[in-house]
Amino acid sequence: MSAVLDTLTGNLMVPTILFFVLGLIAAFMRSDLSIPEGAAKFMSLYLLLAIGFKGGHSLAEHGLRSELLVAILAGLLLSFLIPFLAFVLLRVMARLDAMNAAAVAGHYGSISIVTFVAATSLLELSGVAFDGYMVAVAASMEVPAILSALWIAHRYSGDREATGGVPARELFANGSVLLLTGAFVIGAVTQDKGMQMIAPFVVTPFVGILCLFLLDMGISAGRSLSANRHMLNPGLFSFGLVMPITGALLGWAAGSMIGLQTGSLFLLMVLAASASYIAVPAAMRIALPKAESGIYLTLSLGVTFPFNITVGLPLYLWLAGFGA
Repeated sequence: MSAVLDTLTGNLMVPTILFFVLGLIAAFMRSDLSIPEGAAKFMSLYLLLAIGFKGGHSLAEHGLRSELLVAILAGLLLSFLIPFLAFVLLRVMARLDAMNAAAVAGHYGSISIVTFVAATSLLELSGVAFDGYMVAVAASMEVPAILSALWIAHRYSGDREATGGVPARELFANGSVLLLTGAFVIGAVTQDKGMQMIAPFVVTPFVGILCLFLLDMGISAGRSLSANRHMLNPGLFSFGLVMPITGALLGWAAGSMIGLQTGSLFLLMVLAASASYIAVPAAMRIALPKAESGIYLTLSLGVTFPFNITVGLPLYLWLAGFGA
C-alpha cells in the first residue's frame, strides 16, 4: 500500500497539477489573481496546436497502422455509449429530470481537451511513451456523445419542442476540434522537416505555458464551484466524482482489450473519464435550451475537472500499469 501511495504522490507532485491547485486556492481565497482573457485564449490555441502537431509528427514517424483505426473505433464507441450510463446514474443518484440528465450525460460522453493535454504532459514528465495517434482518438470523441444526448432527450424528456438538434456545422466545425485535427494533419504531412522548423515553439515552452493555462483553469473552476454550489445537491456532487472513475474503468477495459500500451491506455482512460465544458455546452445551448446550464457547467468544470486534474490523472496512470 505504501508503494501505491508513493507512486500516486509522485505523479501528483508535478508543476502542471500544482499550478492548477494554486488556481483553486486563489479562487477559494477570493484573490484578485487572474490571467487576461486574451492571454488565456492564446494559450488554449497554442496548446491545441502544439499537441496536435506533435501527435501528427509522431504518427508520421511510426506510420499509419491498423492500431489507429481500432483505437478510434474504441473511442467512438465509448463516446457514444457513456452518455446512456451517465443518464441512468443521474436519474438514480440525483433524481434529475430527463431533460437535464440528458444534457449532463452528453458532457460526460464527450471529452475535455485540456485534461487530455495535461495527461500528455504528465506522461512526458514521467518518461512514459504513448502513441501520437491518440490525438486523433481525442478528436473523434467530441461529437458522438452530443448525438447520444439528443436522442436520449428526444426519447425520454417528453418535450419534443425542446430538442431541436444542432446544425452539422456546429458539430464538425468546432474551433478546438478543427485546430487540433488540422495541426495533427499538418504535423503528419510535414514530418521531420516541419518539426525542425517549429520545435522551438511547440516543444520548449510547452510545459511552462501549460502551467499558466492550468493556473487560469484552476481559478475558473474554483469560482464556478463557489458561485453555483447551491445547485449541487449531494447526489449531483457524488455523480461528478463517481462518473469519471466509472468512465476511466470503461476506458481501461476497452484499451486493455485492444492491446494499448501503458501511455496510450492511460490517455484513453483520461478521455473516457473527462467531461466537456467547452464544445458540448455550446451545442447544448442550441439543442437543449431548456436544460439548466448552471447544472452541467458546474458539474463538468467545477467538480469533475478539478477531480480529474488533481486526483484522477495520478490514479488513472497507476491503474494503467495493470492493463498494459
